Amino acid sequence: MKKIFILIFFLLYSLNSNAHMAHYNKFNKVEMEILKDGEVIGYNYYFFEKVDDILIIKNQIQFKVNLFGIEVFNLEGYGVEKHKNDTLISYEAKTLQNDREKFVNLIYDSKSDKFKINGSSYIGLADTKNIIGNWWNHQILQAESQISPISGSIKEQVVNFLGKEKIELYGSIIEVDHFKLTSKDMTIPKDKRLDFDVWYDREKAMIVKVAYSRLGNWEYRLKSYK
Repeated sequence: MKKIFILIFFLLYSLNSNAHMAHYNKFNKVEMEILKDGEVIGYNYYFFEKVDDILIIKNQIQFKVNLFGIEVFNLEGYGVEKHKNDTLISYEAKTLQNDREKFVNLIYDSKSDKFKINGSSYIGLADTKNIIGNWWNHQILQAESQISPISGSIKEQVVNFLGKEKIELYGSIIEVDHFKLTSKDMTIPKDKRLDFDVWYDREKAMIVKVAYSRLGNWEYRLKSYK
């Protein structure tokens, strides 16, 4: 019975996600705060622009981690993602992580029907079913694999629906769907592994919270959108 319920849920979820890019046409900006151990340490902003039939999403991310007043980790990045007719056609990103440069250059090749990726961690082709691993895109909860928005590496994933919950977010109680997103291959090093709890607001059709543990407890929270 439980398996039947989960199957029905995902069928309905899939149907509700069709033509999902049109949903983002009404947005100009989505703001997410980044927290570590309950303290705000940075932000992840997404800016949306429609040019003819191209949806452009610009991504800005920045955070710093301090320990006893000393900066021990920092990251600053910028990316541009372009979609046409619900299809990813290009993605470019540059990131500075602890003074180490990382990058992704992705383009859709219509002849091979593949993504061509030139990244700091991967160079080669990728199936078009892959999703760029940015939290603005709720289709990441349906994908079988994702492309790192920082380095271009490809990771297969498993997404499990844990149930409906009510959570408090910035003083409001909202009903959400709770998912667990993990790497399909759990033998890869832990610091390279996908292991996220994701809360999705079906009414807004938006991911509102992401949590994971890595040298502390991290959260991405949807603060505002317009």
